Amino acid sequence: MVSIQIASDEPTIAACFAVMQALRPHLQDKASFIAQLERQSAQGYRLFAAHHAGQVIGVAGYRELENFLYGRFIYLDDLVVAESARNLGVGQKLIEAVRHEAKRLHCAYLVLDTGLANCCAQKFYFRHGFLSRGLHFSQSL
Repeated sequence: MVSIQIASDEPTIAACFAVMQALRPHLQDKASFIAQLERQSAQGYRLFAAHHAGQVIGVAGYRELENFLYGRFIYLDDLVVAESARNLGVGQKLIEAVRHEAKRLHCAYLVLDTGLANCCAQKFYFRHGFLSRGLHFSQSL
């Protein structure tokens, strides 16, 4: 059985590191991860952890935002499931948890970005009701 809850204590947050590092390989160590998560939390970031058999097998990081395009919305920053737990419905459960939170907060949209070359993720998001509505641009400074 998979359970999903907010990662709010340091041991749970630390247990999320290995899964998050699979998505964000530039993360070097648990201490830096925990420190950055604390900074992001001060900006509204929250992290759901999916647990199975005492292990974290997936994470979904999100934040509530507001802009003129979407109004109030949830931005899904991070979504990853441990490779050993893929195809078990964990990603769907995490999306459902974030979607439920968005509805609870009376948000109009759930928004995310994924890489143009990440076809597997795009198929996953399409299957779960997401639509492609534009391109995300960025610039290194």
